[in-house]
Amino acid sequence: MAPSSALWLAAVALAGSGWVCRADVGDFAPCLGVFYRSWPPKGLAGTPICQRYDNRYRYASLYSRPRRAPWFSAYVYTVPTGKRPSPNWKFEPQLAYPKADGNMMVFPPGPQDQNVVESQAVQLDYINSSYSRGHLNPSLHHRNHTDRSATFTLTNVVPQKAGSNDGPWQSLEQSVNKTLAAYCLGRAYIVTGIIPYRKDERWLKDHRVAVPEYLWSAYCCPEYNNTLPQRLKERFPTYAAIGRNDQNSTEEIVPVDKKAKEQFRGYDVRKMPLATLEMYLKERSQAPISVFYEQCK
Repeated sequence: MAPSSALWLAAVALAGSGWVCRADVGDFAPCLGVFYRSWPPKGLAGTPICQRYDNRYRYASLYSRPRRAPWFSAYVYTVPTGKRPSPNWKFEPQLAYPKADGNMMVFPPGPQDQNVVESQAVQLDYINSSYSRGHLNPSLHHRNHTDRSATFTLTNVVPQKAGSNDGPWQSLEQSVNKTLAAYCLGRAYIVTGIIPYRKDERWLKDHRVAVPEYLWSAYCCPEYNNTLPQRLKERFPTYAAIGRNDQNSTEEIVPVDKKAKEQFRGYDVRKMPLATLEMYLKERSQAPISVFYEQCK
């Protein structure tokens, strides 16, 4: 037996002995505080994960087991400080073993436990692919080092083209950071998710991990500075955006900026009201989707 497998089985044995008494996979109840009015988005089906790290709930993700990727991650924004943590990639033990410890764990070196491989994405899925690990909950949107480190788990990641991840989508995350840091007076709630292809899904590694066609994000800041600049008045209390993850997608949802730099062209981001985002989500999913309680009113 490989050393990593032995360590894993030891962790499972501890969980089975009664050391852990609360599941973090399958129920948002332990982490409802990351949602506005404790109200998770409605209209999407998946496996809820309360993302726990270092014995504390950090944020929430709705996970798709068939896609081995999240539908969305939801979190409370805090003004960031310090440097971006070094990537230390983690996985969710309870997706593989329901009675395992609920804390996310760092991938061990060597061969991976087969139950983990079958239940979720692993690092090998992204190696030598043409996609980067795209955070739905970015480390940039958190103050302390531990919260930022907790974002480096593959249950918070989707396959994202570098032209999006390092270009227009990164610019969106930075813009949201500056806007909320300057004008949001209370808690700011953010939900970031994906839109799958309408047909002919794309996959990593022989149908291992589904690739999204678009990413979307929306924030809710119910308490904000009333002396907003005119250009920002439409962006409170809530605002949203959709970003392309495929240069060859049609321009119906997000037009292409023909003047953009070549490496970023086709990975454009379109900002929009929350109602417009929900319209596109409904059109793609064929079901009503509500991101925030009463649209953050």
